[in-house]
Amino acid sequence: MKTPIISGTSFLSLSLTLALALSVATSPPAAVAEQQDIGSVSFSTSCSRSVQADFNRAVALLHHMMYVQSHELFADIARRDPDCAMAYWGIAMTALHPLWAPPPAEALARGQEALRKAREISPETAREKAYIEAASAFYQDWDKTRHRKNLEAWSAAQQQLYERFPDDVDAGALYALSLVATAPKEDKDYTHQKAAGKILERLRGKAPRHPAMYHYLIHAYDNPALAGRALEVAREYDKIAPEVPHALHMPSHIFVRQGIWPDTIDWNKRSAAAARRQPAEGKTSLHYYHALDYLLYAYLQQGRKKEAKATIAELQAAAEAQDEFASAYGIAASRARYPLENRDWRGAAALDPRVPGSFPWDKYPWTEAVVEFARGIGAARSGDSAAAVRSAGRLGELQEQTAAAGEQYWARQVKVQQLAVQAWAELSAGDQQQARALMREAADMEDSMDKHPVTPGPVLPARELLGDMLLASNKPREAVEAYRAALEVNAGRFNSLYGAARAAAEIGDNRAASKFYQELLDQAGEYGSREEIARARKFMEQQ
Repeated sequence: MKTPIISGTSFLSLSLTLALALSVATSPPAAVAEQQDIGSVSFSTSCSRSVQADFNRAVALLHHMMYVQSHELFADIARRDPDCAMAYWGIAMTALHPLWAPPPAEALARGQEALRKAREISPETAREKAYIEAASAFYQDWDKTRHRKNLEAWSAAQQQLYERFPDDVDAGALYALSLVATAPKEDKDYTHQKAAGKILERLRGKAPRHPAMYHYLIHAYDNPALAGRALEVAREYDKIAPEVPHALHMPSHIFVRQGIWPDTIDWNKRSAAAARRQPAEGKTSLHYYHALDYLLYAYLQQGRKKEAKATIAELQAAAEAQDEFASAYGIAASRARYPLENRDWRGAAALDPRVPGSFPWDKYPWTEAVVEFARGIGAARSGDSAAAVRSAGRLGELQEQTAAAGEQYWARQVKVQQLAVQAWAELSAGDQQQARALMREAADMEDSMDKHPVTPGPVLPARELLGDMLLASNKPREAVEAYRAALEVNAGRFNSLYGAARAAAEIGDNRAASKFYQELLDQAGEYGSREEIARARKFMEQQ
């Protein structure tokens, strides 16, 4: 097999990368010392029996996507048993991150060199060799423009591995994960996800405490059509891993899809607390920002302004963030969500797109775009069409940077944001017809793609923004339909429910208006403090 290469990266630098990865203190990593309950994995290897228990633990952490902790443990195993080829396989797998973003050059260097070392050792069993070759398929001639193709190559290799060893739970789990990672975002039949779910449901009968049977099943069913299938699994995940931050967060992917806000809040508060206790690389873990973004989203859907504001303060008070896409997205999306969801247009327009300044935003232009989108929408809806046009221009630049980085999915999402800002700029300037045409184009494009696994949903759904625009343009009947469509994909959104109720009332459909208002009041409960809730109560009292 051809040896994987990175253009411009010397063999010496690759060797130094791996050496650095293995040259941490000789004391056991935190993941070993704490010995929390993280589920059960039984992954046989030809490594020394003295490292087998820790190897199982490292694989469990890999399946939880606690990649830093998993890498620490695999590296510790490689130091203790230098002839353990599968420890180097594990190091490579912790750099892959199939559902997140393309790995940076240094992570690729680490992974490629680790696989070279694994092949050099040449493990004793055909099964272990097959695992190493499957991982190598991802790293073959890798660059960012080929990221999708390399994921597909990895998936094909994982399929062959699973078909060769059909009783191997981890082989099946990783193949299922690869199916989710390569699922076309425009496929609304969710073919890949259903296939992955079928594999995982079968394997869960064989390994009921295996973390992949919870984690990957939630990802497979994290869409409007299938979310109900994972509700039971979501509520059980913490029983096998009560202190793993990502395990405590993952159930909220299903809760958000079904508009179950109290559980989304409770689980993400627990996740954030666990993440605070487990920093990554000496920095605030990406899992902390990931949990806070979902926590904030849920608070906003209940109209809980006080708690949402406190969450923003908590995010801003955190120490230096781990340099990962999920950190960048969590920070940017949270900052954008708060003013946009609260209809604070001037506050949105005043956002600084690069806060905190110490974070390497140039690496993640699609996350900077989230804040620029908020600035543009805020400017247009507060009457500053010139500023909105500038934001649309900046989004165009960020879209080009995102595409150049190989992030085609996110490049399309940034295009949606640019179209939405252009639409509202046109409305602010007085051209209603052009504004509605652009906004429909944005909504149709966004509807053609599912959300990214890292996000709870769009910062403001384009279909909801279309509803707002139709309502503002004295087209309430069309607005109702736009809000209904938004709610089918983004369950229980506060502003979609409120907009639909207002639009229905304007066309004299008080029955529909009452239904939407009642749903809004039910999900806000006793906590909501937005003035829209008082208006909903007043309407209901008059019926």
